[in-house]
Amino acid sequence: MYKALIKPLAFRLSAEKAHSIVTKSFLTLGKIPILRSLIKSYFDVNHPSLKRDFLGLSFKNPVGLAAGFDKDGKYYKAMSLLGFGFIEIGTVTPKGQNGNPQPRLFRLPKDEALINRMGFNNDGVEALVTRLQKAKDLDFIIGGNIGKNKVTPNENAKDDYAICFEALYLYVDYFVVNVSSPNTPNLRALQDKGPLKEILRTVQDINQSKTNPKPILLKIAPDLTDGQLDDIIEIVEATDIDGVIATNTTIARSPLVTSQNRIEEIGNGGLSGKPVQDRSTAVIRYLSEKTNGSLFIIGVGGINSPASAKAKLDAGASLIQIYSGLVYEGPSLIKKINQSLIE
Repeated sequence: MYKALIKPLAFRLSAEKAHSIVTKSFLTLGKIPILRSLIKSYFDVNHPSLKRDFLGLSFKNPVGLAAGFDKDGKYYKAMSLLGFGFIEIGTVTPKGQNGNPQPRLFRLPKDEALINRMGFNNDGVEALVTRLQKAKDLDFIIGGNIGKNKVTPNENAKDDYAICFEALYLYVDYFVVNVSSPNTPNLRALQDKGPLKEILRTVQDINQSKTNPKPILLKIAPDLTDGQLDDIIEIVEATDIDGVIATNTTIARSPLVTSQNRIEEIGNGGLSGKPVQDRSTAVIRYLSEKTNGSLFIIGVGGINSPASAKAKLDAGASLIQIYSGLVYEGPSLIKKINQSLIE
């Protein structure tokens, strides 16, 4: 149904408008009890072999929804009907911000890819907290992806991450520190050793002051060199955080089938989807091999089939996340991956 009907109609609209219409429509359908039950029964795959226990958390399956799809916690309950084992919301910032001017989300159908320069558009952490306070009896794990406001200078970035961490602490199961989006000016400079250690130590100090500390992960870019990845390993160990999410979108534009003229017309942004598949897997493999498999990794980037999901897991990821694959393959992708893992 998705590829035959929904996708052709959605692809006639701009990418951001299609995302809004499809998610809002699905949210409405999910509120109708009989439809909610039918959707859940079709997509949900339950099997003991799918369960994963990591970081003190129990995941019903290893397939998660990546951050960026539900920035404001509006759709996570509806999206859970599609069979995800965990859902990551955000990136959220202390204050709401509009993000970059539209258009800022683009499809590259020939490459099964997306380019986005959203710019951390979100309603702010307090609005997100208000929505999460209504959550009851959830049967999946929720992660909170946190960032800094565009207007916050990098030297004060740790304060923004601290604000988001404190506000969300009671309402999410794990945290992700996002310093790897290419769409907030100078944000990736925070991946350098000094500022990154400062941010992670700040949130870790807050975390360890709590009665029940939450897992903290770091989301990294696929564009890091091996030397920078070595630094990431050292920083994870030095700050005693729990692991990494590999990887975010890439600023690279090669190799692509889409014409160079179209790429130049689109302009700046992070590339996701099939073109980043191999690089993100290579980053996972490098980190895993360098740490003898001791580093906890969530693998994300270009997963569009059971085979590409398995490649991430074989490379060293313990869990995986998808986003662009949903756009091109539809929600049945989650079910196919989970079924293949059982088989």
